[in-house]
Amino acid sequence: MSSHQSQEIKGLPSNAYTPLKKGETYVPYVPADKSMHEITARSVIIGVVMAIVFSFAACYLGLVAGQVFEAAIPIAILAVGLASRFTRRSTILENVIIQSIGSASGVVVAGAIFTLPALYILGLKANLLHTFIACTLGGTLGVLFLIPLRRYFCVEEHGNLPFPEATATTEILTTGETGGKSAVVLVVSMIVGGVYDFLVEAMHVWPKALRTDVLLGRAGSALADKARWVFKLDATAALFGLGYIVGVKYASIIAAGSILSFLVFLPLIFHFGQHIPAVVPPGSIPIADMSELQIFSNYVQKIGIGAIAMAGFLGIAKMGKIIVSSFKVGLQEIGHGMQGSTTQVRTDTDMRIKWVIVLIAGTILAALAAFWIFASPAGSTGFAFKAAGIGILIVVLLSFLFTPVAARATAIVGVNPVSGMTLITLIISSLVLVSIGLTGNVGMTVALIMGCVVCTALSTSGAFVTDLKIGYWLGATPRNQQRWKFLGVVVSALSVSLAILLIHKAYGFTVGGGILEGGVPNPAIPAPQGNLMAVIIKSLMIESQIPYLLYGMGALIAILLEMIGISPLAFALGMYLPIQINMPLLVGGIVSHMVNKKSEKMQESPESSPKERGTLIASGFIAGGALMGVLGAILNLQIDWANIGKPIRFISVGVKFAMQTMAETGKTVWDIGEHLHYYDTIAGQLISFAAFLALCVFCYKYAIGKSRIKEQRPKTKE
Repeated sequence: MSSHQSQEIKGLPSNAYTPLKKGETYVPYVPADKSMHEITARSVIIGVVMAIVFSFAACYLGLVAGQVFEAAIPIAILAVGLASRFTRRSTILENVIIQSIGSASGVVVAGAIFTLPALYILGLKANLLHTFIACTLGGTLGVLFLIPLRRYFCVEEHGNLPFPEATATTEILTTGETGGKSAVVLVVSMIVGGVYDFLVEAMHVWPKALRTDVLLGRAGSALADKARWVFKLDATAALFGLGYIVGVKYASIIAAGSILSFLVFLPLIFHFGQHIPAVVPPGSIPIADMSELQIFSNYVQKIGIGAIAMAGFLGIAKMGKIIVSSFKVGLQEIGHGMQGSTTQVRTDTDMRIKWVIVLIAGTILAALAAFWIFASPAGSTGFAFKAAGIGILIVVLLSFLFTPVAARATAIVGVNPVSGMTLITLIISSLVLVSIGLTGNVGMTVALIMGCVVCTALSTSGAFVTDLKIGYWLGATPRNQQRWKFLGVVVSALSVSLAILLIHKAYGFTVGGGILEGGVPNPAIPAPQGNLMAVIIKSLMIESQIPYLLYGMGALIAILLEMIGISPLAFALGMYLPIQINMPLLVGGIVSHMVNKKSEKMQESPESSPKERGTLIASGFIAGGALMGVLGAILNLQIDWANIGKPIRFISVGVKFAMQTMAETGKTVWDIGEHLHYYDTIAGQLISFAAFLALCVFCYKYAIGKSRIKEQRPKTKE
């Protein structure tokens, strides 16, 4: 048996994760001199389908829970599971391409949901073209700016950078070559999670939210009425799965933030504010007349915004050394790429640098034209061109400078500090645009589009370095990964743009109109990052009464948390999001902890251990539940033709829809009319609790499976 065949059976070479000694070389899983199917119709089509599916799922979950799950690992698992379904089994390099194209979904979504929802939240004139252009331009720049850095991060730093996510994905792909069956677990879990959430979200068989003001009867109702003290939990599979993946540590921190906001600050504000007859800004009605949701959105949530913003800046500050060294590396490697490379080895062949430069120039010109069109309503052609020129200068400069930072951070800790860098971009963009006279709605639109381009570029570059490292370990052709990543970006940009528009049309990001019209965030679709960006851009570009004290309190809390070693961003996210979204995360984290503890006592191979199966089950819950959430949004759209209204009314069980006529237009609409009696009583709460408990038990039992307890050998005396 040849050494290469032996490698394919055993897995990666022994020096895959260690620094190379002097004179030592790394031979990838598929050596450079071996020919294997890589770019095929199969790998491209499956990759595109993955990009579409996971873009919709990740977008919905990100807008609801403020977190985007990493698509790379589930896509790799599915690619391995599908490989054996074809007459010719898919090669490992085909699976690399599937994963590379498909994983563009999560990173483009992460860039989009930070900024684009703010366009709708503020009530600006945004459309599908705005969002698609911004995501496509940003993703393209992220890929192009990283190409000259590939050799440094993937080859020269071999063994020095851990690449945690790339390591996990690579292990899944190599394990799959020996006939792994993990995809079955993922598919079953997707079905269970999807059906569960469809019964809750679309069919309304039982109430989604567990609420103490109903579940505890008169005592709970009295607490809600006299103290605005209400504990809530959205019992859904998607949020449970997300909490499982996050883990008990961070889920506890997030939950602690929610408890402080909803069960401490909120009742405290009501306790004192109910005796003040006047309106207390930034509220619009007396506090005594506010519900717990109104108190939360008008006052408490502002504290969370200050904490999130400060957490982002602290993240940037902590990476000071990495930022400086990354800038230096970026400039050196760009210069090295300009000189060209004489290598002709397949596994070390990038796109030619001249084509990279041409594409960068073309992307910049396209962005310049887009910014000019977006700024044109603000004034003359000359003014619009001036604003566009300044805007493109800011976008290109910040994207170029921050790309190495995003890549290095991902390679070291698997976390991309894109939130802080996006905040910096938005603030700089807004201040510069205001200084040249571009303000108001047009100024906010241009600034948010600029922020989206930079955010998507950084998110894409941080994840693309992971793709390239996977390809380096397994022996993929870098040029193929680079070329076809553009397709994944375009497909994901279109998908996430459609998803954001769909969710906006179906549910709306605000209740009572845009923020500029006095609306408040919709608790069903909180869009935390989008609301944060909307508040910041509004305060910078429109003269308004800014609640500096509340923002300052949140910032101080973030600083104190950093001082005692607790993640300020996780806690701040908990403070900002409604409590009903964060509590199921804690439940998922607790079940994850229980499974992991049990896994330590099991006698199983790593790929079939309860810990690994539990992760797959949670990923399935997330994907299935999020996709059903998107389907529910489609069914919740108003269809005026033939008085169909909202199709969801035909399948809704516990919630009835009633036809209403809008006086100002004469049109008829279908909206929630009344609930069946059981739905709003303790009976409905008990059904919801029992169903959610059953979901938790299913996850635990399915993860444990038929695993065997490790044999406990008796201790012997030396």
